[in-house]
Amino acid sequence: MYDAIIVGARCAGAPLAMLLARKGYKVLLVDKTPFRSDIISTHYIQQPGVAFLKRWGLLDRVRASNCPSISGFILDVGDFALEGSPPGCDGVTDGICPRRKVLDNILLEAAAEAGAEVRERFCVRDVTRQDTTNAENVTGIRAETSTGKAVTETARIIIGADGQRSIIARAVGAAEYLTRPATSCNYYTYFSGVPTNRAELYNRDHCLIGAFPTNDNLTLVFTAFPNRDFRAHRENLENYFFELLKQVPALSDRIHQGKREERFTGTIDLPGFFRRSCGPGWALAGDAGYHKHPITAQGITDGFRDAKALAEAIDTARSGARPMEQALADYANRRDATVLPMYEMTCDLATLEPPTPEMQQMFAALRGNQEEIDRFLGTMAGTTPIPEFFAPENIKRIIEQG
Repeated sequence: MYDAIIVGARCAGAPLAMLLARKGYKVLLVDKTPFRSDIISTHYIQQPGVAFLKRWGLLDRVRASNCPSISGFILDVGDFALEGSPPGCDGVTDGICPRRKVLDNILLEAAAEAGAEVRERFCVRDVTRQDTTNAENVTGIRAETSTGKAVTETARIIIGADGQRSIIARAVGAAEYLTRPATSCNYYTYFSGVPTNRAELYNRDHCLIGAFPTNDNLTLVFTAFPNRDFRAHRENLENYFFELLKQVPALSDRIHQGKREERFTGTIDLPGFFRRSCGPGWALAGDAGYHKHPITAQGITDGFRDAKALAEAIDTARSGARPMEQALADYANRRDATVLPMYEMTCDLATLEPPTPEMQQMFAALRGNQEEIDRFLGTMAGTTPIPEFFAPENIKRIIEQG
């Protein structure tokens, strides 16, 4: 029997396996896909996420993969642009934008080095239960290897870190709450010959366009636009992509001087939801338990945060300091309280509606106020508390100063 079986070996599951294995627990980490591959995902890691990599001793490995640091940020809202750098986190001032095939393999290797057993191409079909009349009393997993062999493994806790469509969440009937519909999609590709050393975001008419430097001197370019537009242009997304870029002539000119290196990738299936994330013998982490649009680039940081918090909860319970049920409930409750302001802001931004008159007034007032520009950018990075910055008295103060 394992101490923990973790289903999903990406940016929540792999660091969780690493942290538990570093504490001496017997961990099985499984994933249905082979590695050395990309997945549909935001790549950008905000400063709090980079700080996790630094604490875990993995940041130098990411940087050594030819992944540049990103110190500057520009948010162009049409009439003017806000340029600056969000406040740092634990001494980390830069973001990074690694390819997922790079980052995920570094995390997987770190889990294996820590002592976790790793199985790839291992497809979990269901959970096992101590009492078949209770869907939540989980004791293990039923799975299938790449050769079709049926396998059953047991553990003291089963953790679903297997993303938005989590098989573990479905198997235990984890209820959703605070749901928001998918309103916009996200499509991206990679260009060579389009150099940039900062994060660039351009807010235009019902679309958001971004460019970030990533591995191997490539630039990730993405567009977010309403789902209704995807349906109208799905037969030729490439043409529509370049039509949208025309709203940012300077960026469009740079991109046309470069070369597209890979196909377009993306999805329209980007709803917002929380799931009940713990029960007898099971827990959820990362996108399996809490999902939102990638427009604020928080997904990887969220996965890292859940890995740390859940590892601590399991260790606290296994040491006898608290009952497991109570430790897991605290993990889920604290997650909700921590991420709710960012969730609400992300869901609002994902509608791609034009800024309200009040927001336009605030943007205008920020011009020339570098300290407040940086703090505003920090609301998206997760280093400026959202309730604090958008408190009515603070907005009033900024407008009066402007």
